[in-house]
Amino acid sequence: MLAAAEQNAREGLQRRTEEGHRKAGRTPPTQKDGPAPRSTGASRVVDESIRDYPVVTEDEKLLALPDGRVQTPDFTRTDTWRVMRIMGEFIEGFDTLSKVRRGVTIFGSARTGPDDPQYHAAVEVGRLLAEAGFDVITGAGPGIMEAGNKGAKAAGGHSIGCNIELPFEQGSNPYVDTLVNFRYFFVRKTMFIKYSVAFIIFPGGFGTLDELFEAVTLIQTGKMYQFPVVLFGRHYWAGLVRWLQTRVLQEGKISPGDLDLMIMTDDPREAVEAVVAAYGAQRQRAAETSGDGAGRTGHRDVP
Repeated sequence: MLAAAEQNAREGLQRRTEEGHRKAGRTPPTQKDGPAPRSTGASRVVDESIRDYPVVTEDEKLLALPDGRVQTPDFTRTDTWRVMRIMGEFIEGFDTLSKVRRGVTIFGSARTGPDDPQYHAAVEVGRLLAEAGFDVITGAGPGIMEAGNKGAKAAGGHSIGCNIELPFEQGSNPYVDTLVNFRYFFVRKTMFIKYSVAFIIFPGGFGTLDELFEAVTLIQTGKMYQFPVVLFGRHYWAGLVRWLQTRVLQEGKISPGDLDLMIMTDDPREAVEAVVAAYGAQRQRAAETSGDGAGRTGHRDVP
């Protein structure tokens, strides 16, 4: 039953991603003939020496238990070798994104089409962020990610995509200026956190929820400061927030102030104003603490 559920989950993810591309009027990369083109990033050259067939992602191989049947595995298939690959992926991500100073990451479902009101809202959020001088970062895919990149590019802003290797070719949307391809989810998530001063989270699935709770946990534990997490779409998020209030908070699993770490809105301008205000507070904190060498703003020093 578990194996069947996992297979259905993977197939569902692929269907939703393909649906997002089709709604935008594109042929999904999985349905194109020949290898999909790569722009830049860790996955543009496939290292066949540690790749299995059928395709197994690098995350899956990293997290798998050692195979006791293999007595002397080839070094290029060991975890020691993968550590070097991981280091290289961090280095490439840091190098490619090193000039990003005011990035805002937009998360959301890949299946949201251009006729969806949330898509239009994400385009507007991307546009307003770019006009306010912020770079827009997404997961590079279709749907809400595409909408955020599209809005930023239309306003002349810097549009960034951090793609991830999946069991199928996800592809990137055509509105990305700077694309980095990652093999490992945790490396990609580090880039989202490191180069963002805020998250704006539209309706989405497990991946979106993962990024939401990752950010809130880092803020709650003092790893990031004055970092706004904006939940866009009150109707979508209301049930989750209500459960957090009535169950998690009531049982003392979180504190009352923890719920204030998230902002809910349906207004693109309100979402961007929250980001602008928080960024101003980050800069003020930097100025106040620069004398004692602390220099902590958001999650890193802000020039």
